[in-house]
Amino acid sequence: MFPELNNLLNTTLAGVEQGKLTLLCDAKTDGSFLVHHFLSFYLKANCKVCFVALVQSFSHYNIVGQKLGVSLTMARERGQLVFLEGLKSSVDVFFQAQEETHPLHFLREASAGNLEPLYQFVQEALKPVDNGEATTWRCPVLLVDDLSVLLSLGLGAVAVLDFIHYCRATVCQELKGNVVALVHDSGDAEDEENDILLNGLSHQSHLILRAEGLATGFCKDVHGQLRILWRRPLKPTAQRDRSLTYQYKIQDKSVSFFAKGMSPAIL
Repeated sequence: MFPELNNLLNTTLAGVEQGKLTLLCDAKTDGSFLVHHFLSFYLKANCKVCFVALVQSFSHYNIVGQKLGVSLTMARERGQLVFLEGLKSSVDVFFQAQEETHPLHFLREASAGNLEPLYQFVQEALKPVDNGEATTWRCPVLLVDDLSVLLSLGLGAVAVLDFIHYCRATVCQELKGNVVALVHDSGDAEDEENDILLNGLSHQSHLILRAEGLATGFCKDVHGQLRILWRRPLKPTAQRDRSLTYQYKIQDKSVSFFAKGMSPAIL
């Protein structure tokens, strides 16, 4: 991993800076490797994690996690990981009698727009518990993969932004934890809801990691580029934003980062 990028992620994920919102974004490529990296790093850092997984099954994340050195099964059993499996839960909502407090209850509503049950699920999952046990977790973390799915299920961008706003108020401000969320950039100028969601989250985020496909198309040695943007609203205008761009190659158990045009295959 490229040293400067590795130091950035280590500092961010180790919880040195708590109370932050990190936005993961992908455009014309699959940015799920960022989700897996953040998930494994937070678990290794002994953080309490609430993972709202709306894209893949638990077994999928667990298999990838094992390659990265963590077991989601063991983390869930010891209470470190609270996992909402959206694929399975959505089937239960549609075909089984569910109480109104189900996190995905909005799927049964005629006009989807109420994410309060999902927020209550996050709040309950990450609330401090004083049960006398020896295990004490570090800062709580909410991880969502991914918010764009909620738009596809009929929710409006404003409802999703409200959900993140309440999660930030609870997780970041009250509990001094972090929120990490993935959003797809469809690149479709007519997709106004996705643009509203992406722009709204970008303005709120302290760190943005944007994975992009190569403009030249597929390359076996370079899979894409990663733009990193630090947003520091309390700094003077000239120091407020800082950005870097790296290219990367996804390997079986890691990701290699290098400066643009400095791929080992080229050199």
